[in-house]
Amino acid sequence: MLQMMLGRGTAGLPPAERIDFPALRLPTSPNAHLAAPPGATNERHETVPLLPVPADLAWGVLRALGDGMERVWKMAEWPEARQAQWVARTRLMNYPDLINAQIVEMPGGSGLFLYSRSLVGYSDLGVNAKRVAAWRSAFDAALARAR
Repeated sequence: MLQMMLGRGTAGLPPAERIDFPALRLPTSPNAHLAAPPGATNERHETVPLLPVPADLAWGVLRALGDGMERVWKMAEWPEARQAQWVARTRLMNYPDLINAQIVEMPGGSGLFLYSRSLVGYSDLGVNAKRVAAWRSAFDAALARAR
């Protein structure tokens, strides 16, 4: 754990892993937040409305989402699944939080999964829910510019 805390960027973290969102089971601890498209999973904290754009357009926007965000580094992306993973480190303690996002094709549009979770501690004091809200806002703004 010390290596994880002392690392910069992606250093000291476990290898990036793609998430199977429909099969994901959320932790019982209050240190994660999942936003998911309607009907895609029962395991979610909030529902993201369908995006009225093709999945490839939404994926192009998603891939660049973390670019330029303070203390955020991309760990991996899986283009065949339209999924990517980033790490965000807290300002004071350098705690790493992981963010996975995926675009899926759905009837009537594209769906967005956005999942943020802490690697350290039991409670996050709402940080991951706030991060998901901020990333959703940034995604929506970037998508509007891309249309």
